[in-house]
Formats: sequence, C-alpha cells, structure tokens
Amino acid sequence: MTLVNRLDETIWPAVAEDPDRPVGVTTTGWELRPGASVSFTIPDHWEARVWARAGCDFDGAGEGRCLSGDCGAFECGRTWGEFPSTLGEFNLNAWNGMDFYNVSLVEGNNLPMWINSDGGSTPDRIDENGCSDLGCTRDANAMCPDELQRVRDGRVVACLSACLVYGTDQTCCTGEYAERSKCVPSSWPVDSAAVFEKAEPFAYSYVNDDETGVLTCSGDCDYRITWGVSP
Repeated sequence: MTLVNRLDETIWPAVAEDPDRPVGVTTTGWELRPGASVSFTIPDHWEARVWARAGCDFDGAGEGRCLSGDCGAFECGRTWGEFPSTLGEFNLNAWNGMDFYNVSLVEGNNLPMWINSDGGSTPDRIDENGCSDLGCTRDANAMCPDELQRVRDGRVVACLSACLVYGTDQTCCTGEYAERSKCVPSSWPVDSAAVFEKAEPFAYSYVNDDETGVLTCSGDCDYRITWGVSP
C-alpha cells in the first residue's frame, strides 16, 4: 500500500485495524508533507480503515491534537479517528480471492481522497487523477452547506453528514427508516449525500450507496491512496 499527498498542506495519515484480528501493520501513523509518499506491506485478509488527519501538532512523545480526523496521538493503533473523516475501507481476500474496498463519506468528509488498485485481474475503475466514468474528485468542504460545516481556527475543516448533525433515525437510516426504500437522502433537512456524491461520485455518500461505492480487486492487488483533487 502506498499513501500519497497531493494536497498543498501537510497531512498525517493513519490506520486503524479491526481489533478482533491479529496485528497486520506495526506503524499506524505517518506525516506526509506536500508531494510526499510512503509505502508499507499489508497482510492477506486485512481489515482496516485508512484516513488522514489535518492541522496536527504533536509533542516528542507523540501526543497531540488535530483539527480533523484526530485520534489523540501520532500513531492511532486500533483507535478510529474523530468523525467526520474521509475513510478508505479495506476487506482483503474477503470472498473467493476478492478484495473489497471503498472510499466512504457516510460520516462526512475532511480531506478529498481516492484509491487506485494495481496488479490484480480486475480493471481499476478510478484513473491516476482520481476520475471515473462518473466524474472526478473535488473538495467537499468547498461546497459544504453552512449547516454541515465544521469550522475550527477560522476555516472549514470538515463537512459533516446529516446523521452527525441531526442524529435522527431518518437522517441515519435507522429504526423505521432502516429499510432501503425508506432511507431517502432527499427527504433529509439537508441532503448531505448529494453534496458528497458531487464531490466524489465513486464513493459511498450514505449507507445504502452500494451501486457506486463498492470497489473490488481479484488476485494479488496493490493499493495507492491519494489525498488531493483531480487536476
């Protein structure tokens, strides 16, 4: 797996593995300056979330805080970051030699992201610039409605989902709204799914966005996660 920073700011990528699985990677936090990248090996049957933090300040012991995606430390171990965070979700060799992975904005967005696969027998649906036949990668924070904005240090650092903002069964697609037919983003007070679909049309924009959100790769696949927007 390779992590790439195409943004014009330093970011701090992190990994949180499934706590019920054996440890797969020994390093779970990195600092990436603009244009930098880092690669590491991931194991078979790996289940994990990958995201990046922004606006971080850590001391010599690795303790500190971030403006978005914060987990409280430089290395997150098995601790998920603060929502909203743009998530890369992986479940490798999950069925019949097939990997399942996706970009998720279900909880919201903090940094634009796309994922490329390479080396397997499945054609990559996303090109190297973060575009698919559905569209290209844009910054959801730049188009985020006022009601969904998280503002810190005088700037928008994240765009929250309607579920995070309103916390109702309707906006979270739970309770009586759990059925797919009743989970209708256009009926929410603010349609966060429409915002996220416009920014990253290949990503999960809400819990039932399976048609565009699920990506697969069969065989011996490598992955590259890029934070940035399409040229």
